[in-house]
Parts: sequence; structure tokens; C-alpha cells
Amino acid sequence: MSDIEFPDDLIALEHAAWEEHRAGRLTVATANAVQDAITAHAKAVGMPRVEVEMTLKRAVRHAEPEPAEG
Repeated sequence: MSDIEFPDDLIALEHAAWEEHRAGRLTVATANAVQDAITAHAKAVGMPRVEVEMTLKRAVRHAEPEPAEG
């Protein structure tokens, strides 16, 4: 997926924002929450915010489907 490890809560937040966006109901509060979380994570891992954001969006929006069990 990526070289950046994302906490589950950040992935869930981006996923929620992406779903809201796709449904045409993304709120300012959700968008701000995602941006704040991305900024905090970027500082924590010592990487540029834009790189963290792009990698997170790619991981959430273009995730490979999990193989079906069976």
C-alpha cells in the first residue's frame, strides 16, 4: 500500500470524508477534521503534510479489494 503507517482512526476519518464527498454531502466540519488529523500525523512522522495527504487519499480511495473468503 504505502510506506506510511496510518492509524485506524485517520483511515476511518478519510474514508468517511470520501463517502460524504461521493454522496455530495461533505461538510466543512468533516473536511477540517481530516485536514487537522493529516497535519498532526505528518508532524508526528516528520513528513510533508501534502505527501501524507496524497498517500492517505490513494490508500483509501484506490485500495485494492480484499480477496473473497471461500
